[in-house]
Amino acid sequence: MEEEFNIPFTQIRIGRFLFLLISILLMILFRPFLEGYVGIKILMDLFFSLILLSGIYAVSKKKHVFLIALVLAFPAFFVQWSLYFVTFQSSFLMARIFAVLFYIFLIIVILDFLFKETVITPDMLIGAICVYLLIGAMWASIFTLLESLHPGSFRIPESELTDLSHFFYYSFVTLTTLGYGDITPITSGARSVSIIEAIIGQLYIAILVSRLVGVHIAQSFNK
Repeated sequence: MEEEFNIPFTQIRIGRFLFLLISILLMILFRPFLEGYVGIKILMDLFFSLILLSGIYAVSKKKHVFLIALVLAFPAFFVQWSLYFVTFQSSFLMARIFAVLFYIFLIIVILDFLFKETVITPDMLIGAICVYLLIGAMWASIFTLLESLHPGSFRIPESELTDLSHFFYYSFVTLTTLGYGDITPITSGARSVSIIEAIIGQLYIAILVSRLVGVHIAQSFNK
């Protein structure tokens, strides 16, 4: 997974995680500025598909890991785009379930790489950022599932009731413990999963920083 390649005719090296990071950032940064020109659902599906493809590429070094990622990503990709032709509630739920499974798998694989790596590299740092962003994306899908199964689990502004992408925003607000309060959990189940995400976000940062410090000390000692 630590393999890198050079951009032709340059000395710039690109690790496997960079494409995944760019895909997630595109959804976060560019979607709000494009939604006036392209349908919001199409935008979310395009960026989601890009995350699936770049995620598969990020873990493609080992064949068995690549195959598992492909098995999880393909149903999520296929079912998500099939919603333009069929509108069954079960299809929507299946797309979200496979998305959650794919995110969990990516997070586990990248974390395995981070905790086995003994040298701090740009790819290691990018991978650490990707895990944090993937956690937010994963919980966005979980919140979407929860609201679909139990409508009214969240208090949502009326202008956003038809836009499920607001859970992407809510997830990162919760992950970073900002808590703006414009979208709030109502049911005990919604509150519980929100608390769990907030705790995971804080624990991840604390554990990651201690890991990076430990690797840096060991690396400096070896030198």
